[in-house]
Amino acid sequence: MTEIIGKELRRDVPGALILEGAHGSLAIARSLGRRQIPVAVTTHGHPLPSLSRYVQRKFSWCGPGQPDAIKDLIELAQRHHLEGWVLFACGDAEVRLVAQHHEELSKVFRLTTPPWAVVQFAYDKSLTYRRAEELGIAYPRSYQPRSRREVAELSCSFPIVLKPAYRRCANAFTVSKGWKADNRAELLAHYDCATALVGHDEIVLQEFVPGDGNNQFSYAAIWDRGTPVATLIARRTRQYPIEFGYTSTFVESIENPRVESAATRYLHSLDYSGLVELEFKHDQRDDTLKLLDFNARAWTWIALGTKAGVDFPYLLWRTATGDKPECVSGRAGAAWIHCARDLMAGLQHILAGDLKLRSYLRSLHGPTAFAAFAVDDPVPGLVELPLSLYRAMTIRVPLAFRILHRLRSAAADLSRVIFARRQNEP
Repeated sequence: MTEIIGKELRRDVPGALILEGAHGSLAIARSLGRRQIPVAVTTHGHPLPSLSRYVQRKFSWCGPGQPDAIKDLIELAQRHHLEGWVLFACGDAEVRLVAQHHEELSKVFRLTTPPWAVVQFAYDKSLTYRRAEELGIAYPRSYQPRSRREVAELSCSFPIVLKPAYRRCANAFTVSKGWKADNRAELLAHYDCATALVGHDEIVLQEFVPGDGNNQFSYAAIWDRGTPVATLIARRTRQYPIEFGYTSTFVESIENPRVESAATRYLHSLDYSGLVELEFKHDQRDDTLKLLDFNARAWTWIALGTKAGVDFPYLLWRTATGDKPECVSGRAGAAWIHCARDLMAGLQHILAGDLKLRSYLRSLHGPTAFAAFAVDDPVPGLVELPLSLYRAMTIRVPLAFRILHRLRSAAADLSRVIFARRQNEP
């Protein structure tokens, strides 16, 4: 039985039902809610979006992995008059579910997710890279061994990254998005852990492209039947951890024709429709732009678009409801920040000596969207800040110990200098 919490919903405007997600879902709720568009969310996963004042209804459901997921969604729509609402699938499992039942769900909802024939290229990394190779788009050298013996005998250079071929479920491996191995022993140890979680067939080994977030770029967009509706190029200026980040902490909108050209070629080949983010990394060793990931869902920093002149959730809602907005491109110079994680990333950069405190503070000037906090919707940010700081300090315990050790060493050095100066005073 579905449990409902919240207010009565307007019926004169097609609302939005958001399936799961976290920061991206929160941004969608705020964008639409501020325009008086009814918003409802499912609460099977992350609780953050449901804390927003712009969410009018919260529905519990069985989740995308259950046999009755589609039946539950359709019954939910019929029972609460959500027919014709725009369905935003914001998690990988939800995207897969909607894509694979596209025809059935399109009779009830207005969908923002492409059918499986297209989404499979985003869901399965082996297909992502196969299509890139066909189009002449570079990507990191990749391997898909089928046994531990193949891994032990694999001819590859280090470091190397283990990635989930797709995110069928949430666990330590799929949530982290990848594990970096600096030698054969680490590779085998990581491989053993990964196979215990997802099995041999769901692991991809990938060349590690050196460089921090400054070398990583995204093409974020809405497309409609092979044509762009809204576009934005962004740089992952800071990430956490800084060398091999599992999450963005400070993202800036920029201009980069190479990224736009490669992404446009890829999406044209699929006659793409819907929300999309393609991630690339610039390999300075040979000056190539390499495709890393393909996301057919809302990304974490989607709120950046509002500060850059591209309100992705609202434009997607308009497109899904039959409107045809004029094509718009995001302007450079806007930023998005996850405050708690960016404090950790900034501290790492400062301790590594490649960022000055003044430069860090200067980067925070200008139009900036926050991951969770908003003046008109403060509760999600107030709740998330202490939790994020706690997770950052506990999940990355070795990092915390290294930071404390460096601070202790710096304090000891300063004490010795002060003591020596006092000894030399007349």
